[in-house]
Amino acid sequence: MQLTRVLLAVWFVMAVGTTSLQAANTVWSGLVIAQNVPQPAPIPAELTKLEQTLKELFGYNQFELIGESSKTLKTGQEDWLANSKYFALQVDARGENDSGYTLNLKLYKEKDVLLETDANLSKSSPLVIKGPQVGSGQLLLVLVVKDDEQARSRRHVEPANPITAGWHRLRRMIHRVIP
Repeated sequence: MQLTRVLLAVWFVMAVGTTSLQAANTVWSGLVIAQNVPQPAPIPAELTKLEQTLKELFGYNQFELIGESSKTLKTGQEDWLANSKYFALQVDARGENDSGYTLNLKLYKEKDVLLETDANLSKSSPLVIKGPQVGSGQLLLVLVVKDDEQARSRRHVEPANPITAGWHRLRRMIHRVIP
């Protein structure tokens, strides 16, 4: 009976300890017009890490950011909107899974829905969706998961709670023994 109580207590500490240390992630979403021009403008800072991939995938030499939004996901149940003059991307986070976030995306042109889809946004790679032609260019929907800097720094600091600290030491020992 006492062993059952100990196991229950360990399970409770494990459940509370692991959920409190889950990293909050910021999801950046952008509406991008991609096109080929004789003198391309420099790529926006938000897209610099994706520049080569975007050029190779879509064949355009200029990427103009026309709308963007950032949202820190704590529960995975938030929604937000990236707006431009004519387009809006509504993102409804439906929850977190092992690889990222399950999202419902709606692309509007003014008040008309052009696209509605469910997608999985990976924590390790961006989601880029090719949208409609816009003039001589192409609309791209770009979503990227970025680690919250505060959450990253919290993960490297030993917790102040002695039970949680003990649990983390025990977890590290178990991970060393069981690969």
